[in-house]
Amino acid sequence: MNKNTQKIIFTLAQLYPDAQPALKFRTPYELLVAVILSAQCTDERVNKVTEVLFKKHNTPATMLELTQEELEKYIFSCGFYRNKAAHILSASKDILDRFGGEVPSSREELMTLAGVGQKTANVVYAVAFGGDAIAVDTHVFRVSNRLGLAKGKTPEKVEEGLTAAIDKSEWSKAHHYLIWHGRRVCHSRRPDCAACALKELCEFYKNPVE
Repeated sequence: MNKNTQKIIFTLAQLYPDAQPALKFRTPYELLVAVILSAQCTDERVNKVTEVLFKKHNTPATMLELTQEELEKYIFSCGFYRNKAAHILSASKDILDRFGGEVPSSREELMTLAGVGQKTANVVYAVAFGGDAIAVDTHVFRVSNRLGLAKGKTPEKVEEGLTAAIDKSEWSKAHHYLIWHGRRVCHSRRPDCAACALKELCEFYKNPVE
């Protein structure tokens, strides 16, 4: 890592030493379902939904006891509920039929499941299986571009920049640091630059144009 990147990661680590996923889960399958539900939905809302859903339907087999319409009723408040329900049921069937009921532990196999793109696969791979990955959600995308840590117009381009700029051993931790900073300080509409410990390292602070 170059000196500027080192300073950014070090400062974030000091600010958020306990940074961890906000989604509540107990198994890789629960995490997978929660991440699918989290697309364009807050983690807080997802946690409320899964608290009820997972009481009876927290494995691929028990999830498939539900019809799509029944699952849609559980997850309605997460938005895009029809697509999400279809993806969850299809992924659950694939996990049973192709992976012996266990969520696959590689990114490549995860991405063969319905509704699992690069971001979701990276989250599950890193959080559930301890892999080295950076998932680029809206917070990571925004904060990385503003800081100048990784510039890009797509999540894929930002991920490419982050993995090149940050030491591999720091990828998963950096992912959580950037999310927490985006939630607490570097807000989408009104970033709290005055309170930001990174402002002297930040391109956006020096030239606030997006």
